[in-house]
Amino acid sequence: MMKIFLATVRIGGLHALGVACLAFAALVPWGDDAHAQSQPLKLTLDRGVVEPLPIAVLDFFGQGGVDDPLGPELAKVIETDLTGTNVFRNVPDAAIAPMVPSFSAPPRFNDVRTLSNAAALVTGEIGSTPDGRFALRFRLWDVVAQQQIAGFQYTGDRAAWRRMAHRASDAIYERLTGEPGYFETRIVFVDERGPKNQRVKRLAVMDYDGENLEYLTGGASLVLTPRFSPRSQEITYISYRDGLPRVYLLDIESRRQEILGRFPGMTFAPRFSPDGKRVLMSLSRGGNTDIYDMDLRTRQITRLTSNTSIDTAPSYSPDGSRIVFESDRGGSQQIYVMPASGGSAKRISFGSGRYATPVWSPRGDLIAFTKISGGRFGIGVMGPDGSGERILTDSFLDESPTWAPNGRRLMFFRETQGSRGRPQLFSIDIRGGKETLVATPGPASDPAWGPVMR
Repeated sequence: MMKIFLATVRIGGLHALGVACLAFAALVPWGDDAHAQSQPLKLTLDRGVVEPLPIAVLDFFGQGGVDDPLGPELAKVIETDLTGTNVFRNVPDAAIAPMVPSFSAPPRFNDVRTLSNAAALVTGEIGSTPDGRFALRFRLWDVVAQQQIAGFQYTGDRAAWRRMAHRASDAIYERLTGEPGYFETRIVFVDERGPKNQRVKRLAVMDYDGENLEYLTGGASLVLTPRFSPRSQEITYISYRDGLPRVYLLDIESRRQEILGRFPGMTFAPRFSPDGKRVLMSLSRGGNTDIYDMDLRTRQITRLTSNTSIDTAPSYSPDGSRIVFESDRGGSQQIYVMPASGGSAKRISFGSGRYATPVWSPRGDLIAFTKISGGRFGIGVMGPDGSGERILTDSFLDESPTWAPNGRRLMFFRETQGSRGRPQLFSIDIRGGKETLVATPGPASDPAWGPVMR
């Protein structure tokens, strides 16, 4: 007899931003938890090019066999999440669906294999709990081994169905790759409107796939370089509200914001520390632009570089021990690494051209950057010691890379040439391959990928 396993997570509603916050119950067994299995299929992402795993995501059943219009929409979100990684390939489900008579019954595996080449199969059901909460249940099946390899139930407000779908995608991705997903995340970016030489710029936030868009500022003041805290739904950004660029802190949920000090001169390129308790930034004082660190609790700042050159765009390593930044101290714009406390800096970029906007991967294994060479801009990655440089994109203007929380994907903006040129957001797998356009309502630049919403 096949054993069925589900685990339950509760998802509560939140009116702000039209999304849901999570009010977790512990992950607990639902049904038979004696789910001992042989080793299921798993992808290894560190082996260069990975042949996409064929996976079928069937339309979700309605509870009690009654169709629910959300069923196909939920399945489509999960399918789009997974296939958008280039790690999975969609298998059409029209022929397979009759081989899964209900959510409570296992698929007819032999027939599924005969009708398709699917290696994995996702089935689901939506309905309600005894106390009236909306419930999403799904199961992940290994078609070849003919066994279930994951099962979860999420409950909460029906309005949170997209977050539940992304949560399911994260669980499936992690179960099949051994690494965390990035689908239940948000992107903050600069929304741009108006003529190219008179752009109105305001901060906006949306789900990673472009849904649930909300504006955070009104556009009366120029805003630049928004950056997410890696630990919370909080951002730091630059605003010209009082005529000079100042660093602001904004809590997305409460919309509470504050200025991080009125420093003499100009401030640029703020970015959080890995624990979210400090902010790096560049300050221009006495003709020098150097890197400073601010303790968010005490508001005390510490100067980390002291040079006649321009030192800017700092980014912490994920363990907080080192800082990567760009500087022209060697005569051209290049990338350097130094201890987090400051001190001696080591240049790590030595290819042709100039290097800018470095940002450390959450995994710690790579640094992403913008490369300018031959009048072209591209997004690339290299090791923290400068080894293994790879250029992933190339265009008239690609800039401002930002990492997915699992360090497997980058987002950036690309601006087209000419008076009618406009910036748009794109994402790409760090192994290279096809670039994916990220939907926004208009021109968009300077994206920053937020942490997983837990």
